[in-house]
Amino acid sequence: MKILVLSDSHAALSFMRLCIRCVKPDAVVHLGDYYDDGTAIAEEFHLSRFYQVPGNCDKYRVLQPVPETLVEKVCGVKLFMTHGHIHRVKSGLGALIKDARSTGAQAVLFGHTHSPHCSREEDGMWVVNPGSCGYYGGSAAVIEVDQNVITGCRMIRQPDLEEML
Repeated sequence: MKILVLSDSHAALSFMRLCIRCVKPDAVVHLGDYYDDGTAIAEEFHLSRFYQVPGNCDKYRVLQPVPETLVEKVCGVKLFMTHGHIHRVKSGLGALIKDARSTGAQAVLFGHTHSPHCSREEDGMWVVNPGSCGYYGGSAAVIEVDQNVITGCRMIRQPDLEEML
């Protein structure tokens, strides 16, 4: 199964659309900035497995109170999802990783920095930032899941998507 992770779209929906068409994900996660971009994409593609959290730019874009952090099982794996600003990820990942570990998450997903990142901690927890799907030509993350275990994570950019077409 494939989980497509998007963040920091900032009203640039074309890369998000292309990702969904090319990757054909089983689930999509949008990590904010701009929350309404995620809502529009979920409605446009009739996504039944769609998860999102607001970012620091979403204070006036979200019509109702929504949690800034979600911990959910997605495609059989427990994910800790947040934009990252409340954990001050631009200054380091320690607080974020600590909070994610306390929930027993298999992966922590965050955005905010616009810098793609995918690594695995010594305890096996994945740390994933898809970068920005709205800036620098766009980037996203694809998490591969098999039998309720994350088997891999890769970053994708515009050229990767063009090869999939």
